[in-house]
Amino acid sequence: MSGLEDLEKLSLQEWLFRLERNPRFQENVAAFRHWPAEPGRYAPFPTWMHPGLRTVLEKRGIHQLYSHQGEAVEAICTGQDVVLVTPTASGKTLCYNLPVLQSILDSPETRALYLFPTKALAQDQRHEISGLIQELKADIKTFTYDGDTPDDARQAIRRQGHVVVTNPDMLHAGILPHHTKWQKLFMNLRYVVIDELHVYRGIFGSHLANVIRRLVRICRFYGQDPVFICCSATVANPREHAEAILERPVRLIASSGAPTAAKTFILYNPPIVNRELGIRQSALTPARHLASDLIRQGIQTIVFTTSRLNVEILTRYLKDQVKKGHTVPGSDDVVTGYRGGYLPNLRRRIEAGLRNRSILGVVSTNALELGIDIGDLEACFMVGYPGSIASTWQQAGRAGRRQGESLAVLIARSAPMDQFLAENPEYFFARSPEFCRISPDNLLILLHHIKSAAFELPFEQGERFGKEDLMELLAYLEEKGVLHREGQRWHWAAESYPADEVSLRSINPENVVVVDATETGKPVVIAEVDWDSAFTAVHDEAIYMMESQQYHVDKLDLERKKAYVRRVEVDYYTDAMTYTHVRVIDVFQRKPGHSVFVEHGEVQVVRKVVGYKKIKFYTAENLGYGDVNLPEKDMHTTSYWFTIPRGLLRDLPFTQAEIIDGLSGLAYSLHHLAAMILMADIRDIDTCIGDKSGEFFLSSGRNGRALVSASLQGKENPEIQAPLRLDDFDPTLFLFDAYPGGIGFSELLFEEHDRLLNSARQLIRGCPCTQGCPSCVGPTLEVGAGGKEAALAILNLIADEIPLH
Repeated sequence: MSGLEDLEKLSLQEWLFRLERNPRFQENVAAFRHWPAEPGRYAPFPTWMHPGLRTVLEKRGIHQLYSHQGEAVEAICTGQDVVLVTPTASGKTLCYNLPVLQSILDSPETRALYLFPTKALAQDQRHEISGLIQELKADIKTFTYDGDTPDDARQAIRRQGHVVVTNPDMLHAGILPHHTKWQKLFMNLRYVVIDELHVYRGIFGSHLANVIRRLVRICRFYGQDPVFICCSATVANPREHAEAILERPVRLIASSGAPTAAKTFILYNPPIVNRELGIRQSALTPARHLASDLIRQGIQTIVFTTSRLNVEILTRYLKDQVKKGHTVPGSDDVVTGYRGGYLPNLRRRIEAGLRNRSILGVVSTNALELGIDIGDLEACFMVGYPGSIASTWQQAGRAGRRQGESLAVLIARSAPMDQFLAENPEYFFARSPEFCRISPDNLLILLHHIKSAAFELPFEQGERFGKEDLMELLAYLEEKGVLHREGQRWHWAAESYPADEVSLRSINPENVVVVDATETGKPVVIAEVDWDSAFTAVHDEAIYMMESQQYHVDKLDLERKKAYVRRVEVDYYTDAMTYTHVRVIDVFQRKPGHSVFVEHGEVQVVRKVVGYKKIKFYTAENLGYGDVNLPEKDMHTTSYWFTIPRGLLRDLPFTQAEIIDGLSGLAYSLHHLAAMILMADIRDIDTCIGDKSGEFFLSSGRNGRALVSASLQGKENPEIQAPLRLDDFDPTLFLFDAYPGGIGFSELLFEEHDRLLNSARQLIRGCPCTQGCPSCVGPTLEVGAGGKEAALAILNLIADEIPLH
């Protein structure tokens, strides 16, 4: 048990009762909702169920199925592809484990493939089915097959595994290309389970759809047509999304029969601390006070934040708060962080600590949003809107299972999306979750998978793979020398291994390991950082944090993929500064009749980390800057943009600096509003101000905002160079897909151009702040005192082209 076990405990109901009578808290509550517990609806066990399975379930206290489980089991066993969309802890796992185990008991040659988006979830679910098999005392073998599987175990898995638990990445690179070694699996593959289907959206989902195309193609080669069983959190289009990934009709099962616990949901908007600037109290402040109070009462609590950095900051704050006034041994260990980058053994230890309640508080990114078993948590805090309604409900569902009382609190930040929800709570409670969108026929993605598919099996004349003209694409690859045509068939002709050329998640598959060199001669690997994050998290002189311990980065060695750190105790953390500029490569569409040029097309995005800020704990004071010299990163994607002719801007009664502030504030507003209009995660799109040639871009450095030349980007302190004049070019505001190749968001924004700008005008004009604030054009310290007025003037300048609705 935890070091706080001897403290007097309040129940969650008592704590909530006290909170409801706290006037200082209640005056900032934007919404307070309570849902009573709901009883379950049930269905009998199927008459055909194996008696051994029935006995095992009855020993676990399960004497009947929930209604949705009964419906799913019947559908699956009659060969229907299904997608299950029911809440957290509604027993979705049993929906596929029962038919799979029944089939294997009836026919021992039967095989099943389980796909989970993360290794942790795969391990968790393997333990679940292994427990059932152990109690059955049946000769059914289930194995996890991922990058951590030892080489000597792989042959046994291929030969003996009835249920192979893996992830899409391993299926893509480790199983499908070697299908001849997996003949036993593919010749008897009856079921394919795809869990957490809602995760597969955007670029990841577009890749998965192509991996499924390849899987189905190989199954057909071996004479099999497996049943697909998909499970998802609530999204707006579950059947449509499942059918887009599987390219076949799917039955939707969305009415849950599981009982639900009583739940209280609070939407809390921190108080304004500077009304003139529209600055609110940091969302971290109420989170640390409320969560630490619950933890001290022995109420197990999870806190979700929107970034890895905030995980570490809040973990430190909570540890300090929980220890304050308590000298109980072990009280420092009752709070921990959890995020990507922690080593697997540490993550498993934290998960176990949550299950056995030795850990009472955990601060996490969305890494714990998925269905990993972490026990029965009672309270959930979300520090900032997670980016989508679906994610919000998924995170809230991590607290409260099927019995008792649970609490979810969404603490709004000053960001426009958070404030919109705080001002319009009914929008949140009444709105359906977001649509999942994929673009599997994105040419870059499709070509990668056509090459991988050709490596696996030759293509035949007249075969289909996606919606594009396959024969034309095969001819193109033949021309490039990677395919060889022989009669009516195309064979792989290159020496390369095509599956290695692409990562399904569109990030560099390489990681940088973090090496603690505090003790001379005893370097220890303490964490790993994905390649892209390494540029901002472990650059030279950065403060890297893990489990609230601070480490100074002495050296980032990109060539050897190592970051050398040493333990320090300082009162600040670091935040990297990145420059971004965009160059138009091709224009796909233009809106006619606009003096402001509105276009959609392909762009090159170049990013470079050039410095960092030192931010003091608790006060968030800026303690200084440092320079960073790292190589540029670039990608090709799709973008929507509009260009304002410089002649129009000359007529505005503002200085050049004020106009730049206005453009910056407008970009801030449009970025947040675009995510709302698309019903997408704000991280799916990004923004930049510059010109179409990519020669100039807007820099926000230590000396304020200025337009600078991209040619200066590789030089030290480019923002201190002489600023450019707006007379030199026509400024362009880009909103682009944050994924290589694009996934269709920018095209939708191009179509919604008038609505988007009209919404921005309404938002900025209606905001009660005087000079701009985080709820409209961004913080005054970042956007400038004239940013709000100038942004509104720019919008009014082109108002004749965005009629007010």
